[in-house]
Amino acid sequence: MGRNSLAKQGKMKRYRQFRLSLGWQILIGLVLGIILGVVFYGNKTAITAMQNIGTMFISLIQMIVLPIVVACLITGIANMGDLKKLGRIGGKTIIYFEVMTTIAIALGLLMGNVFHPGDYIDIHQLHASSISQYVQTAKTVSHNGIWSTVMGIIPTNVFKSLSAGDMIPVIFFAVFFGLGTAAIGEQGKIILDFMNAVAEAMFKVTNWVMHTAPIGVCALIGVTVAEMGLKALAPLGYFIILAYITMALFIVVVMGIVGKLFGLNIWHLLRVIRDEMVLGFSTASSEAALPRIIDKMGKYGVSEGIVSFVIPTGYTFNLDGSAIYQSLAALFLAQAYGIHLSLSQQITLLVVLMITSKGIAGVPGASFVVLLATISTIGVPVQGLAFIAGIDRLVDMGRTVVNVVGNSLAAVIIGKSENEFDSAQSEHYLAEIRAGRARTTAK
Repeated sequence: MGRNSLAKQGKMKRYRQFRLSLGWQILIGLVLGIILGVVFYGNKTAITAMQNIGTMFISLIQMIVLPIVVACLITGIANMGDLKKLGRIGGKTIIYFEVMTTIAIALGLLMGNVFHPGDYIDIHQLHASSISQYVQTAKTVSHNGIWSTVMGIIPTNVFKSLSAGDMIPVIFFAVFFGLGTAAIGEQGKIILDFMNAVAEAMFKVTNWVMHTAPIGVCALIGVTVAEMGLKALAPLGYFIILAYITMALFIVVVMGIVGKLFGLNIWHLLRVIRDEMVLGFSTASSEAALPRIIDKMGKYGVSEGIVSFVIPTGYTFNLDGSAIYQSLAALFLAQAYGIHLSLSQQITLLVVLMITSKGIAGVPGASFVVLLATISTIGVPVQGLAFIAGIDRLVDMGRTVVNVVGNSLAAVIIGKSENEFDSAQSEHYLAEIRAGRARTTAK
């Protein structure tokens, strides 16, 4: 081997040694985005350019999500091959999601009652943003009712659902296709081999896409700051801070206790998914972290069948961060308008949020749509949402982190309950991360 070749290898080794992790790259992109937003505040040309770059990054993420979900779910269910077992796992998953969502809503109400964020502002001095698009969507959702959501689970055309990005109908189809593949025995092996190859190829594509994440994050954050300006945060600062404190408490205390009950250290899980938390926070998109979470939970020791079923389902039914925000925001608006909500009204709010928050993750501005469909039931003017519309993306960043952690935890909990969690593999992968040897990006 020549001297030049050895020198080149030495340089590559040093490059890999000092290369920043994805999480640090994204954090740098976030900081640069804030700086760009401040510099180009109100500059429509710069805002449009950054918006286009951010949209392209989100489109890249959306491009890879459904192929990964379909391929992993079909192979996972086919390998599971037991309808009774699938029903048991599905039942556990839905019950777990409902319990955690209820606790999240209750925590939001508790913090709102204790700290009264709405008492510290004059709502008439706040800047109102347009919410017309959310109003129309909320009317449609309310008119269609819960049966429309239930009926929408079954796809009339799976390719149409794939094209529209409708997660639940796609999951429904993939589950049955996986069961059908298992039922035909040896003939189904070619399908499993193909789907495994698709999953591996899409994880490789995910690694390539993640190289653009710092640029996408920089653009998305830049747009947010350039449109809002830092001064716009001041009147609602107390509400924003309280929302983030509440979400942090939910992760550390509630999820920490749940994890401990099942023999899991929440801090270990957070270490495993820290890059995905940063990615979710920066993009305010659970979809952005979904492919990597599926990959990492498998490496962390959760069986393929559990991961491929629980995490995509949680994307629609286990949005704990959104539940916290919705209950806290509803109470905030009631207090800002001077409306006292009795215990019975708050219980009504909790029940309504439990129902309305399910199955609309794909709806644009889902959290706002849920709030619009909910607060009118407790006598709070829907016009009040216009005053917090401007900060929705900022709070959405925190909501996304809670959703990412919540669904990762759910996969581990359900895996442990089914004895489909490899503790030895978990410890080995955690040790790799500690030693800096875990490779989640392409070499």
